[in-house]
Amino acid sequence: MNEAAAIEYAIHTDKLNLWYGTFQALFDVDLDVKHGIITSLIGPSGCGKTTFLRSVNRINERLGYVRINGNIDVLGKNIYDPDVELIQVRKQIGMVFQRPNPLPLSIRDNVLFGYNIHARGQKVSRGEKDEIIEKALRQVLLWDKVKDRLQRKATELSLEEQQKLCIARLLPVKPTLLLMDEPCSALDPKGTEAVEELIWELRGQYTILIVTHNMAQARRASDECIFMLMGKVIEHGATEDVFVTPQQKETADYIEGRYG
Repeated sequence: MNEAAAIEYAIHTDKLNLWYGTFQALFDVDLDVKHGIITSLIGPSGCGKTTFLRSVNRINERLGYVRINGNIDVLGKNIYDPDVELIQVRKQIGMVFQRPNPLPLSIRDNVLFGYNIHARGQKVSRGEKDEIIEKALRQVLLWDKVKDRLQRKATELSLEEQQKLCIARLLPVKPTLLLMDEPCSALDPKGTEAVEELIWELRGQYTILIVTHNMAQARRASDECIFMLMGKVIEHGATEDVFVTPQQKETADYIEGRYG
């Protein structure tokens, strides 16, 4: 894929439609997601937010009954083109899920898991791997808490720490784009605050697209906001504008709690 600096948008979709069997979940989705910012996706349950997110790293295609047409360009390249390798898509586009999903391995092995897959055949010293681990854990503000227990099982961490570790696991392969599907839904208010702070710390280093049902979170922790309804994009703009002066009645109704 092309260098990010040469491409106008991190994600560009053109007339994206998606069906689960005979049910159409996305309708002519046209979106431009800018580089290096946090963009939130909001809307009622079933409106297509997670479907869209999972289309951007091709998770949906694992379901044999999913059909897609239209384009999804990531860094200027249509990720559904025949010459695009799935492993490269997954390397460039990291995904964080609703519930933390650390592997039943040590903290150290979790951080190195994706890196080891992509580095097969390369000779990497233990010292170099130690540096990779420390850098990733520092980026997610976890190093000081776990540096003396890297051999402990990752599942022994708190939910907040597990979610941070899942983000750290993505970073050694140097993704450009981070997709986050309700990353705080399993966390208590303190954990939510900690993960939101982390997401803001990563802003600028990565393009972040985050699905959330939490209106306060969307307003606090994103630069731009996309409102979806019934598989369609209703409004997309600066987060503060969307919340304070929405241009569409449907957006205002949703933000003010009249449905959803």
